[in-house]
Amino acid sequence: MINIHEKTIQDLEFQTVLNQVSDHCITTLGKEKAFKILPFKDKDTLIYELQLTNDYVSSFYNDNRIPNHGFDAITKELQLLKIENTYLEPLSLKKIVSISLTANDLVTFLQKFKEYYPTLEQFSKRIEVTKQIIEQIDAVINRFNEVKDDASPLLQELRQQINKLKGKINSSFASALNTYHNLDYLDDIRESVVDNRRVLAVKAMYRRKVKGAIMGGSKTGSIVYIEPETTLNHSRELNNLEYEEHEEEIRILKELTNYLRLFLPLIKNYQEFLTDVDVISAKAKYAKSMDAILPEISSEREIYLRDAYHPLLYLNNKEKGETTFPQTIELNQNSRIIVISGPNAGGKSITLKTVGLLQLMLQSGFLIPVHERSKVTIFDRILSDIGDNQSIENHLSTYSYRLKQMNYFLRKCNKNTLFLIDEFGTGSDPELGGALAETFLEEFYSRDAFGIITTHYANLKMLASEKDEMINANMMFNEKTLEPMYKLALGQAGSSFTFEVAQKNGIPYSLINRAKKKIERSKVRFDATIAKLQKERSKLEKTEQSLKLNERKKQSEADKLEEINTKIQKKLESYQELYDSNQRLIYLGQKVNDVAEKFFTDKKKRELMAELFKLVQIENSKRKKQSAKQRKAEKAKEIQVKKEAEKKVEVIREKKKEAKKKPVVEEKPKPVLKLNDKVRMHDGRAVGTIDKIEKNKATVNYGMFTSNVNIDQLELVERAK
Repeated sequence: MINIHEKTIQDLEFQTVLNQVSDHCITTLGKEKAFKILPFKDKDTLIYELQLTNDYVSSFYNDNRIPNHGFDAITKELQLLKIENTYLEPLSLKKIVSISLTANDLVTFLQKFKEYYPTLEQFSKRIEVTKQIIEQIDAVINRFNEVKDDASPLLQELRQQINKLKGKINSSFASALNTYHNLDYLDDIRESVVDNRRVLAVKAMYRRKVKGAIMGGSKTGSIVYIEPETTLNHSRELNNLEYEEHEEEIRILKELTNYLRLFLPLIKNYQEFLTDVDVISAKAKYAKSMDAILPEISSEREIYLRDAYHPLLYLNNKEKGETTFPQTIELNQNSRIIVISGPNAGGKSITLKTVGLLQLMLQSGFLIPVHERSKVTIFDRILSDIGDNQSIENHLSTYSYRLKQMNYFLRKCNKNTLFLIDEFGTGSDPELGGALAETFLEEFYSRDAFGIITTHYANLKMLASEKDEMINANMMFNEKTLEPMYKLALGQAGSSFTFEVAQKNGIPYSLINRAKKKIERSKVRFDATIAKLQKERSKLEKTEQSLKLNERKKQSEADKLEEINTKIQKKLESYQELYDSNQRLIYLGQKVNDVAEKFFTDKKKRELMAELFKLVQIENSKRKKQSAKQRKAEKAKEIQVKKEAEKKVEVIREKKKEAKKKPVVEEKPKPVLKLNDKVRMHDGRAVGTIDKIEKNKATVNYGMFTSNVNIDQLELVERAK
């Protein structure tokens, strides 16, 4: 028997989830039902409900979309059907037709596509598909929500008489109108309508001269409205007929309503079925909005939430265009209690609430936003103590309230319980509160319960490191900037970074140092060790990511090389086949050449033909029998290989041709040297000035000495100014 405490539902903001789900409902009854969703008490019912939602989600991703399930509520109509001698109005009857059509269409669709929606089809089997209700109502009520003329022989006769009488009334009134108009007894407006009857607008002075019933007058008294005597008798008869018509309509509606009472359970089922479908549809749309799935439900006691998102935070950030950081959390028999530590504003509470809300949603029939390889289990009870629970009405402090909660936990906690406690042990003296919290945690541990707690207490971190089935975890921080990374790291306690955060926020180092001296040295060293380990862990995480990236790159390169190797191997095989084929043709050519030379010498045709026939027979014995299609394919393959080989050979030939060509070196024109130009020899460094040029020689002055040098051995450094 599953039982989730109301306090847990409040702590985890489950009502906000229900508000968001109800927004996806398209009917009033669906919205009302969505607000009342609670965790299921029976495991089998829960799994069935999860499968229903999962079936509906699948309809968003295939071509067989589930038909519309919208309907107008018929709650009042159902109440009237329960009361004898009442009847339904035509509009109410049409609403029943509409809801019947919708339910029938939906059930028929699910039967047709039961391979796609097996659970929904099973769910729809309780609804009987029948056209009797629709046919009976359509036989009586027309599309204008009126009783049809042929609903009964009497009604048809009455309406025919009424129509004839209305014709007589119109003709007699028209006659009276013309008569009195010609006598100038009528006002300019001539006629009007009073109590749904046509009347003459008679001038007040002539009212005694017009025979008929006075029906009223104008405000000024200048006009008297009179129904002519000729139409008066017809009107009385019309009233009688209309009364009989109304009585016959009520009789027909009562008869039809009594017939529908036989289908009351089915009509009620229609509304309940479509309401349920509306809620299932809303849950499916909600799941789609955050890419939620149905994870594997394990029979073992284990939770593995991979890339889990807090639904409310995810949707809120999605609307703002901000990033939400997923968490990966695992609870099993070897690590069934997680103690999360670390500085505030690092995401400890959100991680705790993520696990709690996802578990609560799952046990209420909702799909959850996690990776498809996640695993969950079903707990009989979820206990939570989250947030500041100071009770003003009961005059209880936060700590007193928390002690009451712990007392409740101790009474209810067992091996099928998931407990969630935020800031465990706070609200009292750190030493005493920490000791009591440690005792509570030991008790929960001894009862084989599963749970997650957040804390700053060092003794709880120590307890987690000592117990086999308890594990430390921390919310990772950047070791340099002390900014939160919103990532849970299992296996190591987190430092609160108390002094580091204080220093970052500008608190003088001298005050921080004095504070450190006031604490036992062992505690400071313990916290510092945790902080150091956390920094080292962060570095290792980065190294691990880098190694994984390199490994992926190497694997990718290895795959590429393997692919290239396969292609080369295939080409080698093709070239080998081509080579063997060419060798065979060369050998065959040599044989033919030998036979030709022999014939050239002895001119013996018979021996020539015998040799050629023998050669052909030998070659044909080597051939395999193939169909025309196989020969064509083989030929096409040979042509393709030859083309590729010719292309390669052509490229090699071109390269050889290019290599044979000697590169042409363009020689730059040598500058013409003049007097006073600064020059130097090609193989020298000293710069001199040309003092004299005779024929092909120049006298170069180097300052300390001069030299006669061949002009071809000189290069220009700077022109004379």
